[in-house]
Amino acid sequence: MVDHSKKKSSERLFFVDHLRVALTILVVLHHIAVIYAANIGFYYLEPAYHDVLSLYVLVIFQLINQSYFMGFFFLISGYFTPAAFNRKGAETFMKDRLLRLGIPTLVFAFILSPILYPKLIGVGPLWFAVMLLVFDLVYVLAKSSELVDKQARETKSSASYTKLPTYRMIGIFILVLALVSYLIRTFLPLGKSVLGFPSLAYLPQYLSFFVIGMIAFHRDWFRTIPSSMGKVGFGMAVAATLILFPLALSGHSAFLGGGHWQSGIYALWDSIFSIGMCLGLIIFFRRFFDQQGRLGRFLSQHAFTVYIIHIPVIVFLARALHGVHLEQLLKFGLVAIIGVPLSFAVAYLVRKIPFATRIL
Repeated sequence: MVDHSKKKSSERLFFVDHLRVALTILVVLHHIAVIYAANIGFYYLEPAYHDVLSLYVLVIFQLINQSYFMGFFFLISGYFTPAAFNRKGAETFMKDRLLRLGIPTLVFAFILSPILYPKLIGVGPLWFAVMLLVFDLVYVLAKSSELVDKQARETKSSASYTKLPTYRMIGIFILVLALVSYLIRTFLPLGKSVLGFPSLAYLPQYLSFFVIGMIAFHRDWFRTIPSSMGKVGFGMAVAATLILFPLALSGHSAFLGGGHWQSGIYALWDSIFSIGMCLGLIIFFRRFFDQQGRLGRFLSQHAFTVYIIHIPVIVFLARALHGVHLEQLLKFGLVAIIGVPLSFAVAYLVRKIPFATRIL
């Protein structure tokens, strides 16, 4: 029998590296949009009191991002978890996770966050690292049980090991995810922060995408799902946005949760949109970005560091440009054009610190 896991873990997926870079840049842009929309709490805000159009554009940009980009991170993390566990073993795997996720979280909470806001100690965007660490711990505990090991052996030896997802499976998953998300948002609405986690309303998506990522690894879905499924995914995302998104927003803030019907429509929209975007972007990047040059390698190596340090960079940059009088969308564009490459430049310097590359 061919050992699929060894084959897959030995071949680097350059298109996934590029996907992670693109998602990281989107996170930076998302937080710049928060600064200039000033619609939620943040370390620094520059509200557009009289620029309603800019406010709407920046908020919609945030809503679209939030619907899928962090879930996509969890999907990718789940995909690489089984190979890392199999290669390192339970103890070394968890030590590595604690080192690579725990230390950056502590640095942000006790150094970067107080610098940005002297009286605040918080994990900021590193909530992702904390949640991922919890998921990894649960995975290690589950893998340690004889039941899961038995099921894994049965799965590997079965004909369904390489079975591709069907549209029926995808449709059922969308409906279940939408229903669970809607129910959770009746008491945990979008935008409500709990224990430093800003978007627990998306917990069903984060957890399920992490699990699907692991399934995708074992069944080699990232490499084998047909290109037609990516086109359908993009089509689903566009259609749902044109039909469901305006309907969900018709009740002003009712889409956030609380049992309103608009919240149900919104949950259905972001379930369709997130899955459609994941399918579409995997195929798109696999088709056009599955090679890596010097620039791509540089961006990939520094993406996680950018995720950690980008908030201080864009906050200080926005403060420095406070006196520049521009319409808010132009101000957003200016900070984005400067802030993204500046974040990678700072990340490069951070990784030059002795022993930093062992963590970053």
